[in-house]
Amino acid sequence: MSLPLLLLLPLSLILIFTPTHSQPSPGYYPSSKFRTRGFYQGYHNLWGPNHQSVSRDQSSLTIWLDKTSGSGFKSTRPFSYQTAKRIRDTMTRFFVDDVPIRRYPRKNPYTFPMRPMWVYGSIWDASAWATDDGRFKADYRYQPFVARFTRFIIGGCSAYSRRRCRPFSMSPPGYRGLSPRQAAVMRWAQKHYMVYNYCQDSRRDHSLTPECRL
Repeated sequence: MSLPLLLLLPLSLILIFTPTHSQPSPGYYPSSKFRTRGFYQGYHNLWGPNHQSVSRDQSSLTIWLDKTSGSGFKSTRPFSYQTAKRIRDTMTRFFVDDVPIRRYPRKNPYTFPMRPMWVYGSIWDASAWATDDGRFKADYRYQPFVARFTRFIIGGCSAYSRRRCRPFSMSPPGYRGLSPRQAAVMRWAQKHYMVYNYCQDSRRDHSLTPECRL
């Protein structure tokens, strides 16, 4: 039986992935420009170590959720947008496996990340609030809920990089933002898998999230 995978992504965007929809091609695969590495070369356990298993060659990580706990991991170093890139970029984009899942334009300094950012991955029970305001609860008769990660790739400008660092473009040559194919696959991902978007949560104080008012 296929079970959904709940991922907490940057800026409180939650998607549930199940293998029920055929994914269209984004037409561009920036991850192919980087070499894979062992898990401990770029990440470490953040919480739930007893619910996490790394393969002997560090090529894969398995984390699982049951009634007692979930698990999560985090990159060993933070990343940031360099000064030159902050001037050049017009939007912030988030990707999962080369598929864009979230974007918002930079229209003022308050809608652009200035603090260092880490890469996170986790599995945990958010059904008390994330699934249609808690309407659908996790059914632990089917535990454990398992997520497996492979092909660990991490790249970009570290928060400690020199100012001349230039991160690799996440869009095809000739595009400053998403290409038409990338935009189409982002809409597909949001239509089929997004169950929570903090910008659409009326209970949140959106004075603290100016990007939601764009």
